[in-house]
Amino acid sequence: MMSAKQNQRTPNRTHPRRADGLSLIRFEFLKIVRKRSTLTIMAVSLLLTAFLFGLPVIQYQIYDQNGVMKGTKGIAYDREQYADLSVPLTEEYITKTIREVQGLFEDPANVGYDGNERFLIGDAYWNEIAPRENFLNLIARTYAAPNESRGYNSFPDLDASDGADFYQAVQAKREAILNEPGRALSNEQKAYWSGMAGKIDTPLQYGYYEGWEVIISSFGLLLFAVLAICIVIAPVFSGEYQAGTDAVILSAKYGRTKLITAKLAASLLFGTITFAFHMVTACAIPLAAFGVSGWNLPMQIANTAIPYPLTFLQGTMRNIGILYLVLLGMIGLTLFLSSRMKSPYLVLIVLVPVLFIPMLLSPNGTAGAYNLMLFLLPYQAVMPEFGKYISYQAGGLAFDAFSARAILYAVFTAVMLLLARGGFQRHETAG
Repeated sequence: MMSAKQNQRTPNRTHPRRADGLSLIRFEFLKIVRKRSTLTIMAVSLLLTAFLFGLPVIQYQIYDQNGVMKGTKGIAYDREQYADLSVPLTEEYITKTIREVQGLFEDPANVGYDGNERFLIGDAYWNEIAPRENFLNLIARTYAAPNESRGYNSFPDLDASDGADFYQAVQAKREAILNEPGRALSNEQKAYWSGMAGKIDTPLQYGYYEGWEVIISSFGLLLFAVLAICIVIAPVFSGEYQAGTDAVILSAKYGRTKLITAKLAASLLFGTITFAFHMVTACAIPLAAFGVSGWNLPMQIANTAIPYPLTFLQGTMRNIGILYLVLLGMIGLTLFLSSRMKSPYLVLIVLVPVLFIPMLLSPNGTAGAYNLMLFLLPYQAVMPEFGKYISYQAGGLAFDAFSARAILYAVFTAVMLLLARGGFQRHETAG
């Protein structure tokens, strides 16, 4: 028969001798990391992230008069075209640009017609338009009505005889967006967006920003990394049930207090570290290929209607923060499910639809309960949507999608972690 003294030592064969919080967290963290399945899943996830964020580099192509240039050669050529476009967009510069294009349209030899619209052809296009077509289209869209697409070929319809009044057009377009009936914005929401847009510095500085645009447009791909992290976390509690070690753990001196906290903290630590690796991979590949140029440029040079007074770097960092909060929320949900279910596979059966079914749902606007809820679900929540004026309101307080997502996922994470803790403790009572 085992003596009382021997019985007291039994838990220490499974858990570290020191019962302080940091040593328990370290022990639980190493339990996660040392599994072969963890290393395999994380390696596959990082390779998938590298592949997905490398695709824009591999698939990149641009045309000149001699044909198509692909990959890094095309990227280098495109960057060269921006050498003369790194300029402040003053009213004088915009006016001069519009008049130059209008002058090209005045020569019939430069103009083609497809039955619907006129466009420039030959040397007029390749020498004067192609190197700066994105910039010219940005100007043209500024004068267009909301949801209307325009290109440089609309310049002949603009009256620039007394100046372009470019920033007046920018302001007018923002006001038109705010007053669209379909948006159903309250006065508080309109004031919120107007106040935010009023902080944007002008004149805008233009330049090359392709690397940052690739990152911002690809955030949704990182949902696969979120799933991989949650797969690793799924057995934290349910794995103990499955292996039959839950009774040993919960009978230990600190099983119902410090050890549960250590499991939660180790899971969050693992998620944070692996998230950092994925983000470095996701950002490093586009920036290595396209360059870091544009980090300090205003996001309005991609779309003048964007109301956020942010540079591309600031916009990227803001959405990385939201993505991290979404990850924490999904880790919290995973731990809660793990504390209630007997198998990690059951956890994933619930978790996978939560993450990926919203990918099949598309918002049909920016107003209404359905759309506002959809923008908060994991897949849509990691999409920046900088130009959509997504608005939420609580009483007289209006706020944007980033603020709503941050609040929601911070609260959701805290609630899920508390429920996960309680779920494991109640399992002891049931046992």
